[in-house]
Amino acid sequence: MCKLILINSRSGNGKGLKIINEIEHYLIQKKEEYRIYIDNWCEDLDLFSEVWVIGGDGTLNYFINKYQNIKIPISIFKGGTGNDFAWKLYGSIDLHEQLEIIINSKGKLVDVGSCNNKLFLNGVGIGFDGEILKNMQHVRWLGGHIGYFLIVLKKIFSFKERLFTLSFSNKSISSKFLLMSIFNSSRTGGGFHIAPNAIINDGFLNLIMCKPLSIFKRLFYLPEIEKGKHLSLPFIDHHLIKNITISCEEETAAQIDGELFYAKEFKIELFSSKISFLY
Repeated sequence: MCKLILINSRSGNGKGLKIINEIEHYLIQKKEEYRIYIDNWCEDLDLFSEVWVIGGDGTLNYFINKYQNIKIPISIFKGGTGNDFAWKLYGSIDLHEQLEIIINSKGKLVDVGSCNNKLFLNGVGIGFDGEILKNMQHVRWLGGHIGYFLIVLKKIFSFKERLFTLSFSNKSISSKFLLMSIFNSSRTGGGFHIAPNAIINDGFLNLIMCKPLSIFKRLFYLPEIEKGKHLSLPFIDHHLIKNITISCEEETAAQIDGELFYAKEFKIELFSSKISFLY
C-alpha cells in the first residue's frame, strides 16, 4: 500500500508547494510508493497505509473533520503560518529530520477534543482569542507569530472581559474572564504557550482562565503568558478536565485550531487516544 500526500496550496501563502519537491525526492530515494492530491482531496483512504498532510493548523483541522473515522496514521508537515501542532510533535527539527522520524514510526495515539461537534487538536479560545483571529487577516503576510503578537498588543488596549458561565467536574462558575482557553496541546498563534504543561495523550484537556486585569498588568504579564510561565500567577486558574459547557451572554467569537467561528454556548469534550500520528 502506498502513502497518501495531501496538500493545501493556499496554506502559508503556498508554503506547502515549496516543500513537496524535497519530500518527493526523499520518497523516491527510499523507493516508497505515494500519491499526491493538491486541494481536491480523495474521499476514500482505504487504499493507503498512511497519510502525510502538508499545511498549517487550519489544514490539519479540516483534515481530521473530513476524515473523522480515520484509522491510518498521520503526519503533519509545517506548511502553514503557525504550525502549532506540528511543533508539538516535531519541535524545531528540519524537514529531512522529520522525514527520517516518520518513515521509521509506527504511529502513536493522541487525544482529540470536540467543540460543538467539531474536532480539534490544539485547542479552543473563546472571546479574546476569537477577537484576535477576526483581525488576523490584515497581518497574515507578516507571518504567524509576528502577526498574532501585533494583534494581541492591539486587543490588550481595547478588549473588555466577558461574562462566562461554566459547568465542569461538578462545578459551576459564573464570572468575568479576560482569557478563556481549552487546550489539548500547548501552543497557539505560532508561539504563545497558553497550556505549557499540556500532554496530547494524557486523557485530559487544559482549561486556562485569566481573571480581569488592568491594561498595565496585561502588558506587563504578556511576555510571561507568551513563554508559558503564567500558570502559577494569582489571576490564572488552571484545571485538567474531560468535558465542559461554557455559556456566554451573546454570540461570541472563538477560534478552534486557528479557525474562526461564533457561538453562544460551547460544549467541549475529549476523545482519548482517537487518532494515530507518526512522531
